[in-house]
Amino acid sequence: MTDSSALDPEDRKIVTLARSARARNGVPEGAAVRDETGRTYVAGTVALESLRLSALQTAVAMAVASGAKSLEAAAVVSEAEAVSAEDRAAVRDLGGAETPVLLAGPDGTVHAVVTAG
Repeated sequence: MTDSSALDPEDRKIVTLARSARARNGVPEGAAVRDETGRTYVAGTVALESLRLSALQTAVAMAVASGAKSLEAAAVVSEAEAVSAEDRAAVRDLGGAETPVLLAGPDGTVHAVVTAG
């Protein structure tokens, strides 16, 4: 486990935003990403009959659609024990292999920090 108080304030912010999206929308996952300008994009899981995206994939898509050129960091709040390869690939496509991805539980406690690579 990672002490959330030891996180950079901007990283704590995206974890909080991701946690809020999950709770507010009643979805399995919430995610937030921060682009190269410091803007944040927040999303929940998309589960339509014709479209399925994880929360992190949706947040990355929102960043791309809004003109982001890169990502500084990403966070996902989930009950999962690891960040999926597909989620890491989405972050890597926009942010690069070294972009940190924070994985937090529903209570906001960060359990892991991995790179998108």
